Order: sequence, then structure tokens, then C-alpha cells
Amino acid sequence: MPTPRVLIGSPVRQAADILNPFLTSLERLDAKRHSADFLFIDDNESPEASLELAAFQSRTMGRRSVLIWPSQEPSVPYRCNEVTHEWNETLVWRVAAMKDRIITHAKTHDYDYLFLIDSDVLVSLDTIDRLLTAEKDIICNIFWTSWQPGTIEMPQVWLQDVYSLVQKGRSESLSDEEANRRLHAFLQQLREPGIYEVGGLGACTLISRQAIRAGVRFAEIRNVSFWGEDRHFCIRAAALGFPLFVDTRRPAYHIYRPSNLQGVDAYLHATSQHYAEGGEHGPN
Repeated sequence: MPTPRVLIGSPVRQAADILNPFLTSLERLDAKRHSADFLFIDDNESPEASLELAAFQSRTMGRRSVLIWPSQEPSVPYRCNEVTHEWNETLVWRVAAMKDRIITHAKTHDYDYLFLIDSDVLVSLDTIDRLLTAEKDIICNIFWTSWQPGTIEMPQVWLQDVYSLVQKGRSESLSDEEANRRLHAFLQQLREPGIYEVGGLGACTLISRQAIRAGVRFAEIRNVSFWGEDRHFCIRAAALGFPLFVDTRRPAYHIYRPSNLQGVDAYLHATSQHYAEGGEHGPN
């Protein structure tokens, strides 16, 4: 069987101190069962971040193709801090357009898979090989994030609508007790290593050539009012007949806010050590 060709793609507007471990995480990815190229869209406001991308390209070019494209969209201010990331409609569809440029490149150059990853997500060394062995057309690697300071960690996958973690029929009425039971059951399932079908996903996703050729993309669906380009991608995928899956066996690490940088070294060390030991599951 031919070795799958994978394009690793990411739109990048990031602080240099977050981008550096992100690129380190990508650089150390093992590729026993695939070959990989990179495509970054440089949307940085920070010259230091752009230099980080250029340094990665210089270090990697001898082994893999690394393309860095400038953003084609007019610049829009974007702020993130210790509390949250401040998104608006203009920013959402700018990012959607950049992701769709990457999808078009993967389709034009006939890659077997596209691995789309946000530039603040770190992954374990075997992530792509492991996702490939799942043999799914669309599958993401889970990570957990405290979306607001002081709240419990939540996954970047969901079951229905914008971000519902409770499975509910259209005409079904749930008591608070039953809704909480279903919520906790779903969260507990995601804490168990495995592969599960979900209704929505994003930020760390492997997409097959078949799904790309069928037309999955992030462009706005005009008659859907749900917030966020990932929702439109997932609705389009489901309408095209592609179920969505999450792999929870080795959670990724999300540098959602600057304080999350404190956990980077521990994550990189733990995943490297676990991989060297040949463990089945990474840190949870």
C-alpha cells in the first residue's frame, strides 16, 4: 500500500512565545506511516512570529516541503488575553477563507489527507499516524480547555448545534437532572481512551481526500445562523454523508491563554517519554 501523503496546514496569527512550542510540536512528529509537507498562512502581526515560521522552514526544508503563504485578507484586529479570545464575524470568515485556501491546495496537489491544526495546539509525536490508523474520513484529536478562567476543562468537540454536550431529540423534553446526567456521561466517555462519533469538532482535524473532493470546507452556509466556521464545516460534512469522530487516546495540549505556557514543558516531556516507552495512551 502506498505511503499516505499528508499536508499539515495552519493559518497563523500568534504570539511568538506560543508559536515556538507549536512549531516544536510539529517538528518532532513521527512519520512512520506517512509522509508530510507543511503549509502555513502567515497572518501574523508580530514580526517575531513571522521569523519563527521562517526559522522552521529553514530547519525543515531539507526533509519536507514547507510553504509559507502571506494572508490575502485585509488585516483585522484580534485580541486574546487571560480571559478569552475576542472573535467577531469578520475574523471568523477571514479564518474560514484561509482554511479553505489550504483545503484547495491539498485538493489541487492530490494529498491523501489534510491535517488542519490551530497554531496554539500541541500534539503527541504519533498523532497523525494514530489518526490515520482510525481509517475515518474526518477525525480530530481531543484537547481540553478552560474556556473561562476558573472553570472546568471542556472538550473542543460537541454533540449538537453550536456547542451542546447533551444529546437531545428534537421533540424531547429533559429535566435538569436528566440533562446533567447526559452531560456528565458524555464528558466521562471522552475521558476514556477511544474513538467516538460526535456532532462537531475542530482545531486539530485529519480530513481525507475523499471528504475534500466531496466538497467539505469552511465557507459560510448562508441559511445557517450558527456561530463559527467550524460549525459550518461540520454541518456541511454531515450533509455530504461524512460522520465526525474524535480520538481521545492521547489528548493534545491547548495554549489557550498565556498562563497555559506553564504546562508546555511538562506536556512535551511526558509525550516524548511515553512515546519512547511505547505506551498505548498518552497523558490525560
